[in-house]
Amino acid sequence: MTTLSVFMDVPLAQKLEGSLLKTYKQDSCPNKIFLAFRVCQTSKGHPWVSSVVPKMRLQIAQDPSLNYEYLPVNGMKSFTEAALKLLFGKHNQVIVENRYQLEGGCVPTEPYGLVFQDMGFTVREYSFWDSKQLCMDANVLLNVAEQAPHGCIFVIGNICDCNLTQSQWATLMASLKSKQIFLFFDISNQGLSTGDLEKDTGFLQYFVSQGFEFFCSQSLSKTFGIYDEGVGILVVVALNNELLLCVLSQLMKLTQALWLNPPTTGARIITSILCNPALQEEWKQSLKGLVENIMLIKEKVKEKLRLLGTPGSWDHITDQNGSHSYLGLNVQQVEYLVKKKHIYLPKNSRINFTCINAHNIDYITQSINEAVLSTKGLD
Repeated sequence: MTTLSVFMDVPLAQKLEGSLLKTYKQDSCPNKIFLAFRVCQTSKGHPWVSSVVPKMRLQIAQDPSLNYEYLPVNGMKSFTEAALKLLFGKHNQVIVENRYQLEGGCVPTEPYGLVFQDMGFTVREYSFWDSKQLCMDANVLLNVAEQAPHGCIFVIGNICDCNLTQSQWATLMASLKSKQIFLFFDISNQGLSTGDLEKDTGFLQYFVSQGFEFFCSQSLSKTFGIYDEGVGILVVVALNNELLLCVLSQLMKLTQALWLNPPTTGARIITSILCNPALQEEWKQSLKGLVENIMLIKEKVKEKLRLLGTPGSWDHITDQNGSHSYLGLNVQQVEYLVKKKHIYLPKNSRINFTCINAHNIDYITQSINEAVLSTKGLD
């Protein structure tokens, strides 16, 4: 007698894998190249890991004194405090005046709208702005803020890449205040934009000094090269401690429902590095070396396009910071690269420059040149 399974009506779920990556994997061309949303890589194509991380992994694995009890719901205190100082600087106004609250360990920042609604916010409108898309024209960001509805929420990533002038900063601040826009800064790569940790988050001090309340999520996985560890903090900056207590109570409630106990390995690695001056300096130097290598790759790409006589200006390649930047290609040119040259990149032409190396740079730049020439005059 056959027994019917209780799982008979459960459908097979579709894979969440992106269609671009799926198409790339199905491509049988031996020279295919994938340039999108991958982790930072070394010249050999391996994921970049800070030189201090393997040392700390080994030390932690051999430490008999470690306590593996459950952590507090809001994470490892030493980790959150070290991450906060990295984010704001230890003498920042928000730290000195104790106008912040922290959630640490493993902090999911998406879906953003649900986080706000679960905490009791009245969400009129919610918008995500990755300002790296606007870095070639900072006025676009100013126009977005000026036209935004009153009382909406902006989730902004990579605002440090916009290179706003002092006058533009003042204009942006005025728009945000007059519209009572609430800000959620998403910082996923501190130090990877310019190689300078303080410079990459210096804008936060400006918002604090201007009396803004905001959320700020900080992921540290990329900057240490521990991509298998979802490690970060969520910072809440408010006007006073009384307001913070209410926010903290909501965050604790949400945290218990989402994960209860945050992971510890990544937090221990990062805390050990940040709390040791010598290790922290070695980490900073390895991060600086990675950024310098990224900028060198961008310079080489721009120079090769210039030597090929590729139409247009390619200065925007080196004007952008970070490992992931825009090539400035249109949809037709991207389609040409994917279909004709087996070079896979998203439609907005934002690529991971660490995927370019001495073995493929000539093929990539020659293909870009062909794509631009083949679509010239079609716009």
